[in-house]
Amino acid sequence: MKLYTKTGDKGKTSVIGGRLDKDHVRVEAYGTVDELNSFVGVAIAELSEELFRDIIKELEKIQHELFDCGGDLAIISKEKNLKANEEMVTFLEERIDAYTDEAPPIQKFILPGGSKASSAIHVCRTVTRRAERLVVQLDKMDQTNQVVLKYLNRLSDYFFAIARVINFRLSVKDVEYERSALVFKDNKTKD
Repeated sequence: MKLYTKTGDKGKTSVIGGRLDKDHVRVEAYGTVDELNSFVGVAIAELSEELFRDIIKELEKIQHELFDCGGDLAIISKEKNLKANEEMVTFLEERIDAYTDEAPPIQKFILPGGSKASSAIHVCRTVTRRAERLVVQLDKMDQTNQVVLKYLNRLSDYFFAIARVINFRLSVKDVEYERSALVFKDNKTKD
């Protein structure tokens, strides 16, 4: 089997149910989800198995779920066999709550950074937000699986939570935005 088909040489690509221009918002949306999946792989490579076994396992699960989301976004046929589901969202919410409890409370905005692994996760977070914006744009044109949008929204929060936990487990302080007011006033700092 050859990896190249030459069918996209004129700027069109195959989706489930037909063909679209490669710059169509649908292709941009699932392409950005694919890009995100690649960055998750980079982030996994930055994590030590010893300290982050739980997070690595979750990120690998998320890679499969991102593939599901991309597949759902690539469907233009009337018959839709959707894979993204509410259980995926619920799992992220549970993990966000657990990681929020594990990390020290924050009072100010933080900058992406600290450790290299945490920085890689912040890249995932920002690419997730871009994917989310594209799915919103697509949904205005043609209704999409609403769970995908919800999942991406929650996923960016998940990435924020684990970026902080990664720094915490590595004993690296989050980088506070120096001109930030106290925006998370409900949190009390741990000593």
